[in-house]
Amino acid sequence: MTITGIIVAIIVGAVIGALARLVLPGRQNISILMTVIIGIVAALIGTWLAQLVGVATTDGIDWIELVFQIGLAAIAIALFSGFGARRRV
Repeated sequence: MTITGIIVAIIVGAVIGALARLVLPGRQNISILMTVIIGIVAALIGTWLAQLVGVATTDGIDWIELVFQIGLAAIAIALFSGFGARRRV
């Protein structure tokens, strides 16, 4: 992976993570760095899942792929913030 690819992955991960946090109700007690990491992983898994289903390459914006990515990130952020809340109590 090139430097450009890494930078794009970080930016996309941050955007996906931020969108996932907006989708979730309430406050999530996780750091921005963890949000970006979860977003990057969700973007990669969402792209793989979209390719598996056969909707990864469409004309224009790949809305289904984006929904997969944001949904996976939202689930991961909810799980991670839920586990973090249980540890602190």
